Amino acid sequence: MSELATAQWREQLTSELKDNILGYWIKNTVDNKHFGFIGEIKSGGEAVEDADKGLVLHARILWTFASAYRAYKDNVYLDMAKRAYETLRTKFWDSEFGGLYWMIDVNGKATADKKQVYGQAFVIYALAEFVRATGDQEALAWAGEIYKLLEKHAYDPVHLGYVEALARDWTETAELSLSGKDLNERKSMNTHLHVLEGYTNLYRVWKPEGLRAKLKELIEVHLDKIIDSSTHHFLLFFDDEWHSKTPHVSYGHDIEGSWLLWEAAEVLGDEELLPRVKEAALLMARATLEQGVDKDGGVYNEFDGDSHLDDSKDWWPQAEAMVGFLNAYQLSGDSVYLNAAKKSWTFIRDCISDREGGEWHWQVTRAGVPVRSEDQPKVGAWKCPYHNSRACFEALERINF
Repeated sequence: MSELATAQWREQLTSELKDNILGYWIKNTVDNKHFGFIGEIKSGGEAVEDADKGLVLHARILWTFASAYRAYKDNVYLDMAKRAYETLRTKFWDSEFGGLYWMIDVNGKATADKKQVYGQAFVIYALAEFVRATGDQEALAWAGEIYKLLEKHAYDPVHLGYVEALARDWTETAELSLSGKDLNERKSMNTHLHVLEGYTNLYRVWKPEGLRAKLKELIEVHLDKIIDSSTHHFLLFFDDEWHSKTPHVSYGHDIEGSWLLWEAAEVLGDEELLPRVKEAALLMARATLEQGVDKDGGVYNEFDGDSHLDDSKDWWPQAEAMVGFLNAYQLSGDSVYLNAAKKSWTFIRDCISDREGGEWHWQVTRAGVPVRSEDQPKVGAWKCPYHNSRACFEALERINF
């Protein structure tokens, strides 16, 4: 890329990050009537004032604005991070059994009190980022406490990995699935990927005895049990013994996992593991590029493993594709990945970014037309500022060619 093209890309990313993403959340999502942040804003911009508030939403807001403060040292970002932190601490935290509730209402009462491991992992991820940004030792101690709870209650010492969910008191539960779209199985790729993500960030700021071994084991679990060695896609759902339960392919998770695995290996710094992870990351990136990317640079949602392709394009795979292909370019020097990352950004800029309403559309059709649906809000339990802001942060760090 020319120096001018790189400068233009960086300028566009900075504007997208500060104005269209962070600016939207600061202006529209603070819940001054109740606490924390508004639980849902519809695709057309209407706030649902009494919507339940999600753990993932608040953890991802904390991560996003801690990252923004770490990058720019603007107290407006710090205030947003602190608001999310206090909401997690005072409203979501289960003072009796430890851990955090999955969902609460506007009065602060738990509406889903199970301990979803995915959610606990995101809080670890966010708290570690807050520590990176501020040095806050209370946040570090809290992250360590949640880590110990997961290791005590969710870890499988026989077959390795972590169970999907537990009841409020950390006993077994039959309600395992993350959402209505997920299988109700004992283990999933998605939860393990985000435990990996959380432990990686935690290891940046805290190196107690045992965490290094846990992080290494998690990387190896992904390499040995979650990546399909014949297709280089992630397998998605498993029983306790890691038998795969579906042939579905999630292209967004594949490309996200490719760079998160490499990040974890880099942070771990295990010289014997790095070559294995590099090879796996590049094979996953190649499989995504060849099978999951449309001519316009947009990433398809899913393939059912047989004949049906969901060719609509959600916001978050596009964000992960830009980072994943930049990462593959950095690992390989192959310009095909740089070109793919540039096309990802162009698709995001032209089709996914909402220039009128702010933030990003949840989904567009294969042709790039925004889908406005009641179950695809602008802000919600799953629609958060994390994928898109992180893509901008990561790309800005990576395109200093």
